[in-house]
Amino acid sequence: MNIPNALTLSRLVAIPPLMVLLMVRFPGHDQLAAALFIVFSLTDTLDGQIARRRGTVSDFGKFLDPLADKLFVLSVLIVLVQEGLVAAWVVVVIFSRELIITILRSVAAAQGRVIPAAPLGKTKTVMQMAAVTLLILQRPYPIVVPLADLVVAVAIVFTIWSGLDYLWRFRYLISSRSPNRVGPSGGAPAEEESGALLARQLGDLLRERGLTVAVAESCTGGMVGSLITDQPGSSAYFLGGVIAYSDAVKRDELGVPAGLLKRLGAVSAEVAQAMADGARSRFGTDLAVGVTGIAGPDADGSGKPVGLTYVAVASEHGSPAHEYTFTGDRWSNRRQAAAEALRLLAEEARSVVKVKTA
Repeated sequence: MNIPNALTLSRLVAIPPLMVLLMVRFPGHDQLAAALFIVFSLTDTLDGQIARRRGTVSDFGKFLDPLADKLFVLSVLIVLVQEGLVAAWVVVVIFSRELIITILRSVAAAQGRVIPAAPLGKTKTVMQMAAVTLLILQRPYPIVVPLADLVVAVAIVFTIWSGLDYLWRFRYLISSRSPNRVGPSGGAPAEEESGALLARQLGDLLRERGLTVAVAESCTGGMVGSLITDQPGSSAYFLGGVIAYSDAVKRDELGVPAGLLKRLGAVSAEVAQAMADGARSRFGTDLAVGVTGIAGPDADGSGKPVGLTYVAVASEHGSPAHEYTFTGDRWSNRRQAAAEALRLLAEEARSVVKVKTA
């Protein structure tokens, strides 16, 4: 239990006294309830900031934070419906959205993944909390009723919008055509739709044509090399790789220019190219791949979006980089990047062989 998780839990602890304050009658009880609601709402901002600043982000926190937000807001809204301060359909819309996303998170958890709160989801929560505060204050201050109605309407729009955003971003969890679909065993993805098939196809190409390959990975953390070496006989064509997670390793082990890293950042086409070139030179292979990106769930502070990924394949033809913006969670983004790296390597392997046999 760390400070961010304790702050998150405090929102759950605050629910009973808030409900009591809204139902009892004494001078200032609504104002006190609104003040208490605002105070504990602020913990939703503090817990995330502290967790990121102290490096204490955890899967438990990612799961608990959105759950606490939902229960905190919905519990108060239910009491407000009972008190006649908000229409019941508003709560039905909000509850339906939260139920759908909770089911989506349960599906993800069954696959060993955690869906963190998305930026639009956090905006939705802020709007809902602002609406709830005004709904509480409209009883002692009737002048805020028009403003409360407006903010409730905006909150409903964000509620629906963020729900659709989650369903789109994580559609692969429920799509039968998903590349990350769970296979018959209920564990690993179905092989025919996973990186395993791409790795096998690449291995066959490299073996048949007598080519060798190396990898330079950042955001994928060794996943490309792991998929390649999962194949029997991969020692015939896979020579090695570098997991260059930090800029220092990219610079010292792969020869990525420091000026390039400083000017463009680690997540750029030029750095992916330099990584691929560095791996090909270091291991003396026919092919090499460089992968760098922002897997998520948080951005890197550069303004570049989560999911932005560059994959470059180096060969005698050069080292062109390809840009992708994946829209899944961290688990999905990394695996999609690894799959694209394998696919591009296979394409280049065919090209290299055609040149050599011409």
